[in-house]
Amino acid sequence: MFLRFFNFVKEFIKEEYKFLIILLFTYILFMYPVNYYIIVGGGISDVGSRIDVADAYKSKGSFNISYVTELDGKLITYLLSYVIPSWDRVSVDNYKYDSSESLEDIAFRGDLDLSSANGNAVKHAYQLANREYEELSTEIYVVATFEDFDTKLKIQDQLLSINGKSFDTISSYQEYLQTLDYDTSALVKVMRKGKEKEISCKIYENNGKKILGVSLQVVHKYRTDPEVKIKFKKDESGPSGGLITTLDIYNKLTKKDLTGSLKIAGTGTIEEDGSIGTIGGVEYKLIGASSGGADLFLVPSGENYEECKKVKKEKNLSIKLIPVDTFADAVTKLEKLKN
Repeated sequence: MFLRFFNFVKEFIKEEYKFLIILLFTYILFMYPVNYYIIVGGGISDVGSRIDVADAYKSKGSFNISYVTELDGKLITYLLSYVIPSWDRVSVDNYKYDSSESLEDIAFRGDLDLSSANGNAVKHAYQLANREYEELSTEIYVVATFEDFDTKLKIQDQLLSINGKSFDTISSYQEYLQTLDYDTSALVKVMRKGKEKEISCKIYENNGKKILGVSLQVVHKYRTDPEVKIKFKKDESGPSGGLITTLDIYNKLTKKDLTGSLKIAGTGTIEEDGSIGTIGGVEYKLIGASSGGADLFLVPSGENYEECKKVKKEKNLSIKLIPVDTFADAVTKLEKLKN
């Protein structure tokens, strides 16, 4: 039996080897990576399933993160994006601060953005709800370097101190840098791949400000009462769900139900000061929210809101748009909708 099958396969390969070579070559060609992400759609997902607050109050509606589905760029998906109207292409370079960055650097920045957003969400939700929270730690990381400045720091370095001084916020780090002399060096201690290193870094000047030639991101971690646990999926990263995450935590901490039985979607970062930051690709998030059946869409005021108004008109979407500036502003506007 086995010998018969083996002989059949051997004869088939002998007779069809040209076809098999062409098939293999075609597969390799179509799977060849290209410098693009392919956007193939989007939708909404109840963020409440990712957030567990002890003794949480129930809600009749839901808060939903609006997401975009991306495929890794391959030649086949790249070509299909020109054929399928709903597919679009975004260059990987759009995610880079400079050309030397790798996909690992981009992924690290996305994961760190999510961690930072979650920390800010916990702080502002508990603060506005007048519930107890205590900061446990502050971690500052290098998330980008810039081609115009020659720095020895690397993406993923955790900043521990500068000239022996440690910092709790990005602003305190920036304030200290302004006290140093331009074109001198500072001794920067970092944690790199689990090992502490001291690096001599040149002080540069850019638009009147002293810099090290890098961009930093801070992550705050808190102990709370009641306890909160946030668990996003491995493939979910980035800061754009910050606003909705904050609203869901707050809603679980207070008796008043902000949802008003509605399916609420939205996007926007939550910053350290409680402001709502703009995001890229907001039009895809709006379309995803509409196709997911959301009743209304919270969007950062300004450029993002204007872009969404244009898309809503062009595609004749019925979803209600609500522009917001801060987390407190979002809460106030949702409370007014209920009245």
